[in-house]
Amino acid sequence: MANASLAKISKSAHSLYNALWDKARVAVPSSDSAASDLSKQGFALGAGLQHVSNRWEQQLKSLMDACAQITNHLQVTKKIHAGDENFIVRQMSSIDALDAGFDERVGQPGEKNRVYGEKKEEKKKEE
Repeated sequence: MANASLAKISKSAHSLYNALWDKARVAVPSSDSAASDLSKQGFALGAGLQHVSNRWEQQLKSLMDACAQITNHLQVTKKIHAGDENFIVRQMSSIDALDAGFDERVGQPGEKNRVYGEKKEEKKKEE
């Protein structure tokens, strides 16, 4: 997956986390207060409302934790893969340098390489 795609997913998860923090938690304090008042007045509905409020808060925390884990995981993944990319680039550049060494020619293709000297004539064995 491309870094741009990972960044978009991470940003969306972070935005959702912030929206849940700002907007979804608003109902909890007022629901708890209403549940408490109803219970004090002897209404059984107060306990039911408190149960719903507690359940909402649990589910909200689970969803927010998941968003945070997604964001954190993708940020770590992005950093790890950036290191991999740099390593691969360094390795490829060293291979390019090695290949360039093979392309350096001392003479024309097909000619003997003068660096190694001339072939010594073999002494003929005298009979």
